[in-house]
Amino acid sequence: MKQHRTAKVFAIIVGVYVAALLPGLVWPQYLDTPIGVLAVIPYLSVYMFHSLGIPGLLQNAGACGWGWCKPTWFGWCFIATVGLGLAWLVARGIASLTASEDKEP
Repeated sequence: MKQHRTAKVFAIIVGVYVAALLPGLVWPQYLDTPIGVLAVIPYLSVYMFHSLGIPGLLQNAGACGWGWCKPTWFGWCFIATVGLGLAWLVARGIASLTASEDKEP
């Protein structure tokens, strides 16, 4: 029962995140708003992990002159794994908090 509840909460979290990113496809300036900046944080985390020393996350090993290097395929997979893993942990925490409320009369 707890895993079913966790999956439902996880789906809600991912759905809200995707819904927060969708306006950025139509309105590029949306990503400059406070909600857009919060939605882009998982993408920007690849640069933090690169600076912490995880190799292979950025193209050209992070040496792109004055511009921002794009993530490699490994970088995109790493971002997705870390983001979805954190969302799963949050969903699990929420599910465990709500499960304890259901047991009490």
